[in-house]
Amino acid sequence: ADFCSAVCVEVPSETEAVQGTDMKLLCISCMKREEVTASTVVEWFYRPEGGKDEPIYEYRKTNHEFPSRFSGRIQWNGSKDMQDVSITVLNVTLNDSGIYTCNITREFEFEIHRPLFTSSRLIHLTVVEEAGEDFTSVISEIMMYILLVFLTLWLLIEMVYCYRKVSKAEEAAQENATDYLAIPSENKENCAVPVEE
Repeated sequence: ADFCSAVCVEVPSETEAVQGTDMKLLCISCMKREEVTASTVVEWFYRPEGGKDEPIYEYRKTNHEFPSRFSGRIQWNGSKDMQDVSITVLNVTLNDSGIYTCNITREFEFEIHRPLFTSSRLIHLTVVEEAGEDFTSVISEIMMYILLVFLTLWLLIEMVYCYRKVSKAEEAAQENATDYLAIPSENKENCAVPVEE
C-alpha cells in the first residue's frame, strides 16, 4: 500500500476553466518517507479531441517547453521536493479543451539498486466562455432572499403590535384622565385621605 508523507496529499485537478483566465493543471505524486533521494523527470502531453498526444512541457533538472499551441503560455508550478509537478496554462482559449497527461518518472538512489517508479495523471479539461453559477451559491442566494422577506415581515408585525400596545395604553390613560376630570370638585376634596391626629 502506498504511504504518503503528512505534508503531501494527492488531490484531483479542476476540470473546467474560463476562457481568458489562467488554469493550474494539478499533478501531485507523493513519495514515501524513505524515498527521499530520487531524480525526477516530468513530461506533460496534450491531446485534442480525436487527436494524438503531443508533448508540450518537460522537466528534467531544467525546464523545457516544446513548440506547440501553448508556446509562451506554460508556467512551471512544481515544488522543490518534486512531489508537486503542476503547470499553469496562461490565458486559456476554447481550443485548449482536451486531455492533459502528466507522466512522472522517478529513479530512486538506494545503495544496492536504483529502481524506477512511473505514474500518470489524466486531466480532462473543458474551457467555457463564461463561468457557470455554482448550484450551492444559487441555493444560498435564494435562502438569503427568503430570510430577508421573513425578517421584514417579522419587523412589520412587531411594529404593528407595539403601535397597538402604545395606542391602548394612551387610550387607557386618556380615559383615566377624563374620569378624574368628571368628578365634581367637592368629591375630589372628600377623596383626600383623612389625617389622624
